[in-house]
Amino acid sequence: MSGLLAASALGTATAEAAGRSAAEPVAPEGWELVEGPELASLAGGELNTLAADNVEGPYGLQSVKNGLFVANEVTYRAPYTGLQRARSTGWNGSWEDLYLEWNEATESYAIFSGATGLYVAVEKNWSGSDNGLLRARSTSVGGWERFSVWFNEDSGHYALQSLANGRFVAMENSWTGTRQYALRARSTDINGSWEEFDFWG
Repeated sequence: MSGLLAASALGTATAEAAGRSAAEPVAPEGWELVEGPELASLAGGELNTLAADNVEGPYGLQSVKNGLFVANEVTYRAPYTGLQRARSTGWNGSWEDLYLEWNEATESYAIFSGATGLYVAVEKNWSGSDNGLLRARSTSVGGWERFSVWFNEDSGHYALQSLANGRFVAMENSWTGTRQYALRARSTDINGSWEEFDFWG
């Protein structure tokens, strides 16, 4: 684990960037939008890169609420294959490896798993408590696979916002069973530690 990403290089940005809907929730005061190369610069530029220079990683994503790292549930049976859960005690390997791919046209990130190479999608059309679950299951990127990344300089934490439904990603800390600690794009605001994460790189 190399270290927690710092914020010294982050500039101020707004939610009015091109490709964003004015109807989407706006982050609370103190939160700034992270764009493109800014995320790489937070790690001092010492990141492994793939063939395309717009791909950054690997990163480990740690929930502020429970202190656990997000893992890709590769072995889960359908329909939950690839479910993203904050359940690992460390950033241990490919199941916890995430790569971020910046898209200039939409000014947003796609996230893909180091374990499978599949992109993380928000299950926008699922019903009930499954609505908005995050799963690494897509071979290409569309609206369901796009996210904004927000940073709070005071706390040093990050938040993810789905462009598919405009909701912020929360870690379901109170759930039990195989979906305990699942990530779900379901919050209309960044309410606290359930929606806050740390990037390690």
